[in-house]
Amino acid sequence: MTESHRNSPVVVISGAGAGLGAAMATAFAADGYRVVVTDQHAERAEAVAGGLAGEGHWACVLDVTDSEQWAALDAAIGERYGRIDVLINNAGVATGGMVGETSLDDWQWVLDIDLMGVVRGCHQFVRRFRSQGYGHIINVASFAGLAGAPAIASYGTAKAGVVALSEMLRAELAPAGVEVSVLCPAFVPTRLTETMRAPDEGYAERVQRWMARSGVRAEDVAAVVLGAVKRPKFMLLTHRDTRWMYRLKRFFPELYFRVLMKQVRKMLPKRADAAR
Repeated sequence: MTESHRNSPVVVISGAGAGLGAAMATAFAADGYRVVVTDQHAERAEAVAGGLAGEGHWACVLDVTDSEQWAALDAAIGERYGRIDVLINNAGVATGGMVGETSLDDWQWVLDIDLMGVVRGCHQFVRRFRSQGYGHIINVASFAGLAGAPAIASYGTAKAGVVALSEMLRAELAPAGVEVSVLCPAFVPTRLTETMRAPDEGYAERVQRWMARSGVRAEDVAAVVLGAVKRPKFMLLTHRDTRWMYRLKRFFPELYFRVLMKQVRKMLPKRADAAR
């Protein structure tokens, strides 16, 4: 490794073996970062790390539901790099279904990965960030955590928890000079539906159609994340329509609800009948 790379910043990304995580790994590597590519699948992490520009990258197996693996990762980061500049809590899964039709097992599954996976990452690394007095934590939520939309109850609740956690963590870490951002993308073509749990296949099929026509790529989202590290910003909304919808909900919540219901009116009767 060259001397310049020994001093380059370090980014740790969970769930970086595919999709958005891999796109972020590529973007940060191209910007000169040493990237720690973590994923629960070793072969995926190694494939991504092996294709990155630059030097000093490392592929590591990480199950975000395992606190001991988080502790081992923290210790390895300290020994291997001696610093962490950016932590991106990206690993996640998807669920679909209304409150009454989503099994409690699916609730537990998505909350343990999408919410508690982020909690574990922040909990483990926050002391290192505080002691450094610099750095940036980016938690990947979703516009589903802001939208209040039907038929994504468990997923939306998990992501809303990530938003709330990020708001509080931002206030806690600001005095230490550590930045916090929360990423809330809408539909982006990824492999998320491969493991999606829902009452029927129609959920995944609809999500795949919405992903295909979103017009926003994983690389576009990765560029937003890298930009937020260079010029810190808390709320990261990556889709044009979600920006005005977020403002509408904040300032005119009842009007937002009426707009939301117009968008889902065609779907609601069908789902309500199916839930009976």
